[in-house]
Amino acid sequence: MRRWLLPESIEDLLPDEARQVENLRRRLLDECLTQGYELVVPPLVEYIESLLTGSGRDMDLRTFKLVDQLSGRTMGLRADITPQVARIDSHLLNRNGVVRLCYCGPVVHALPSGFNATREPIQLGAELYGHAGIEADVELVTLLLRALDVAQVALARIDFGHVGIFRALADRLESPQLRSEDGLQDLFAALQAKDMPSLRQLLVDERATLKAAFLALPDLYGKADTLARARAALPDFPEIATALAELERVGATVDADALGFDLADLRGYHYHSGITFAAYCAGQAQAIALGGRYDEVGKSFGRARPATGFSLDLRQLARQTPQLERRSGIRAPYVHDAALMQRVRALRDAGEIVVADLPGHPDDVAELGCDRQLEFVEGEWQIVSLDRKV
Repeated sequence: MRRWLLPESIEDLLPDEARQVENLRRRLLDECLTQGYELVVPPLVEYIESLLTGSGRDMDLRTFKLVDQLSGRTMGLRADITPQVARIDSHLLNRNGVVRLCYCGPVVHALPSGFNATREPIQLGAELYGHAGIEADVELVTLLLRALDVAQVALARIDFGHVGIFRALADRLESPQLRSEDGLQDLFAALQAKDMPSLRQLLVDERATLKAAFLALPDLYGKADTLARARAALPDFPEIATALAELERVGATVDADALGFDLADLRGYHYHSGITFAAYCAGQAQAIALGGRYDEVGKSFGRARPATGFSLDLRQLARQTPQLERRSGIRAPYVHDAALMQRVRALRDAGEIVVADLPGHPDDVAELGCDRQLEFVEGEWQIVSLDRKV
């Protein structure tokens, strides 16, 4: 076995891709900072109880676990940074008003999330705490759209859902079996898969109104008319009316051509508590960014705080952005000369790339990536193009 081989779905970032990712990281975090989002950097590893608080069973399966040699307790490599940021808001900052936080760092997944997906995404995101109104969701969607603009990635569509619709129906189920955790999970899975035969079988003993509502959900997807169809097909429960009104308002932030709804998309049902959204770019089946409201995570940490946010994988996003041109540098001879060192420092301070040509490598000059060099001409160090065209 070759010792240098990496595990499956784990890969290096080589210079061109690393430069692309780092450039994107700086620009997106700067954009978040201009809108009042403060940067936090949570640890890569925590005790498992903290990492999984409020995140649901799906995150448990995605988390690498290990034993802390100091305490003997089980620790985990984070599979998602959002719960960590919720912990920071709840217990470390402990502010009463609105808190805006952003972050960027690697996460590790026990299993890849999809075909050709990495198990070590670089997760960048923004979270807003302390405001329960739809204004917070609108702000986060607007920030995500701005982030895609900064990255020069065209939005193909953004699909909205609302966990509150499913919960309003589930709370009125009469079958004890369906109301159990396993029963709700089966119902959730059937809706996610739009598996109509399984849905009918699960709902066979439910009253007609609820059965019709659940069976309508898989067909309630599409453009703006989806909400009108939902109002006609679903019961007039207050929670459903509120959810549809919130979807209508947040959907108004998106261009009509890119706007979509899917009321059976219950991704993160155990995690989210309100609006959810998934953004897609052209030619990509996997969402480029995911987000939504998750008020109950803060409650799980012992301090109930409304919360909404989004996250994306910088590796994935960087592959969709225009490729950066590689900056050419200036080759500097390896000479101990005070004037040369002063000239090199001035050039680097001005933002130029200056590469020292270490002795003994005459055949590798092209690998330095330089199109100019410093030469001692007429008593001073001058920049000369390598093809001698000044």
